[in-house]
Amino acid sequence: MSSAVSVTDATFKDEVLDSEVPVLVDFWAPWCGPCRMVAPVVEEIANEYDGKVKVVKVNTDENSAVASQYGIRSIPTLMIFKGGQKVDLLVGAVPKTKIEATLDQFL
Repeated sequence: MSSAVSVTDATFKDEVLDSEVPVLVDFWAPWCGPCRMVAPVVEEIANEYDGKVKVVKVNTDENSAVASQYGIRSIPTLMIFKGGQKVDLLVGAVPKTKIEATLDQFL
């Protein structure tokens, strides 16, 4: 079972912007090879940071409004939100250690 929650244009505000904890947003698409490479890492982080960080996934093909709003031009893009604001982002299939180091700054 996936720990990362799928978020849509309609649920983005409730799930991400209104979250009490920092949120890692994985902007991805099913056809994207690097997205498939980073997906297991995102799942591991969702499990390991459970309760400290919310991890969500946004399919950019199906939810273009949010992707466009945040200027997503390359996927995968991992964006970190805290207190309803974008605080950091990582583009591409980055290593787990880099994602963790970036997340840890906001905990």
